[in-house]
Amino acid sequence: MFEGIDPEDFFWITPEIMGFPSPDQCPAAGPCVIGGDLHPLRLLLAYQQGIFPLNGPHEPVFWWAPDPRFVLLFEDLVVQKSMRPYFNQRKFRVTLDTCFEQVLHHCATVERPWHSSPWIDDRVRKGYTALYELGYAHSVEVWRGEELVGGLYGLSLGKIFFGESMFTRVSNASKFGLITLARTLEKKGFWFIDCQLWSDHLDQMGGSFLTRRFFLEVLARNRREKTFRGSWSDWEVADTWKRDENAPSLREAWDLGPKDW
Repeated sequence: MFEGIDPEDFFWITPEIMGFPSPDQCPAAGPCVIGGDLHPLRLLLAYQQGIFPLNGPHEPVFWWAPDPRFVLLFEDLVVQKSMRPYFNQRKFRVTLDTCFEQVLHHCATVERPWHSSPWIDDRVRKGYTALYELGYAHSVEVWRGEELVGGLYGLSLGKIFFGESMFTRVSNASKFGLITLARTLEKKGFWFIDCQLWSDHLDQMGGSFLTRRFFLEVLARNRREKTFRGSWSDWEVADTWKRDENAPSLREAWDLGPKDW
């Protein structure tokens, strides 16, 4: 999957080793560690440090901490005019945590125009399903009638949602789910969605880069925040694309400047 990467050039870990090197010592555009497994404890430790797994099928696990980091601030979310009728006319319905494994399956198998998900193999399914059962991983389901037509899944720690993958089976369903999730999370006091790596799809929706240095500072703050652990199936889901005019600006609250982007 990753041409030009020689596994012999990187530090290896075994399933018995849970620790990771400091992410600020990792390459900006390459994996920092190879090996280990996707045990839920290892995954939690990794995400708390700004590290995430990404690898192809039949490959060892590659662990990444890119610099810069691609994120979606809620105040930057771009909702194109063509998307607004989907909300105004209630063309879709969104639920949370009602069929996690089904969403994971579709993320692994449904073709998308912006990327594919060859890394979602049995190891990923097992690891993230375990996190779902522990109350850390969550799914967003988009329905047209009784048909599941889109969705996404990710991990929640503190006030950050770490997005993993999304899928759509009809036009704009995944966008609808992401917009709904963003508005729902913002009302719950979340800071942003971590998108990990740049994609044209998320760039068009308002994604932007944070330097790794600043992202790690945010993670340090985030470790002091409460995690909304457990099922989100009973949450009140946002039903509008509009941002609350009274919602705080993260840029102003954190005094974000050019050095942070």
